[in-house]
Amino acid sequence: MNKKAVALLSGGLDSRLAIKLILDQGIEVVALNFLSPFCTCTKKGCKSEAKKAAEDFGIELRLINKAAEILEVIKKPKHGFGRALNPCIDCRILMFKKAAEVMEQEGASFIISGEVIGQRPMSQRFDTIRLIEKESGLTGKILRPLSAKHFAPTEAEKKGIVDREKLLAIKGRSRKEQMSLAENLGVNDYPCPAGGCLLTEIGYANKLKRFLKLKEDFSPADLKLLRIGRHFDIDSHILIVGRNMEENAQLERLVKENDTLLKLKEFEGPLSVIINNNPNNGLVVKAASLTARYSQGRDEEQVVVNYWKPNESVKSVLVKPAQS
Repeated sequence: MNKKAVALLSGGLDSRLAIKLILDQGIEVVALNFLSPFCTCTKKGCKSEAKKAAEDFGIELRLINKAAEILEVIKKPKHGFGRALNPCIDCRILMFKKAAEVMEQEGASFIISGEVIGQRPMSQRFDTIRLIEKESGLTGKILRPLSAKHFAPTEAEKKGIVDREKLLAIKGRSRKEQMSLAENLGVNDYPCPAGGCLLTEIGYANKLKRFLKLKEDFSPADLKLLRIGRHFDIDSHILIVGRNMEENAQLERLVKENDTLLKLKEFEGPLSVIINNNPNNGLVVKAASLTARYSQGRDEEQVVVNYWKPNESVKSVLVKPAQS
């Protein structure tokens, strides 16, 4: 076996420490960062932190976009969801399978993960870790340096590539041991230790569920819409109402030819979009009334709301603003 490993590098504290422990044993590391539209680790995103960490360590970093594949997983996860819409087990299997491909290409001996046993309630339990290893075809080939002593030795440890005595036995959700280790190893300027995923957030998950149910051609490009505006389900159609000028501009940039836009004719207010439809008059009236509710004309008896499809003529409807 070669003294070379492939590492999953999110850019967070745990993955940095795991890589550092292996680099300090004189093992070459190629890092992988999986780009996800659901990452909430930092404002700049995981990619930025991963690049910085790779530069600090002087190692190669490869970026892998998993947006389309993870969206397909969300539509039909083999192992179900966590508390919201997070298919954590299937997501980990997907990443490890990708890492296995790179491991083979590089002639590497094993894969490094910053996982800590007991840290994540769904994907970092003994039973799910064994399941993930089995289904990714990597039993005995995934080394978790921070929790290694809670597991049987991996192939790399058995063959002496990795010194098991220099690995750790961290477990649980606290990051105190990792933060102390970071100080001792000189791993500095890392982002928030825990990171996060939008799929674990109930509000975001509910919006995504609605889109997946009502928009048959939902794609990664549509994910940007989930972070914009107020969302309503009207007669099995999605209405998004902008909350400020910035969101109005974002919505206008993201609309497609089958969407319908709405805006008050005589009062300042939101731009609204009915997603992917051929609206009937009743649907337009309801959407226009909600649009008026969030405008400066909300207290008027009736207001005129313009509506149109991109590249089509503007029409108007007279409505009473919806009441809160």
